Amino acid sequence: MKDIIRVKCLLSLDVETLLNQQIKKEAHSSAIYLSMASWCNRNGYDFSADYFFKQAEEERQHQLKIYKYVLDMGGTSISPDITNIKLEYNSFREVFEDALDQEISVTQSLKNIAARCQKEQDFITLEFLNWFFREQREEEYKARRALELFEVIGEEGTGRWQIDKHVGQIVYSSEA
Repeated sequence: MKDIIRVKCLLSLDVETLLNQQIKKEAHSSAIYLSMASWCNRNGYDFSADYFFKQAEEERQHQLKIYKYVLDMGGTSISPDITNIKLEYNSFREVFEDALDQEISVTQSLKNIAARCQKEQDFITLEFLNWFFREQREEEYKARRALELFEVIGEEGTGRWQIDKHVGQIVYSSEA
């Protein structure tokens, strides 16, 4: 029976495994952003806390989108166990440096899945991944812009307060 079910699956085992790893990466990202929101909240950066709460929810939606796709293709989605989430940061800036690193990591992971799909000529999954690439372009842009605020505004005096105030106003509008 297992072989019959596998034949009906539109995903190879390798692509299914990579997608399940991406599900875990998205869930991990969501948990990281929740931790960042908590840190920001505890340290008085209310606007940044709101920003990271929104980011956490977006990552959760990405996780569910991939989860449902695997199921729709006849595969088995795996609900991930998330551990080892950083709870403390040395500085306000470090939170945003880690956020950018996380987004770059997610983009690289998606590129690896796309490379595998290209090799297997899995054009259906490649088309599905295009949405995520557009999303990552926006996410990396916002993370970079947030980090740039530290250079543009500076952290001295009311600088951190100004940075916190502006983080939630970053918008990506390019439809290139």
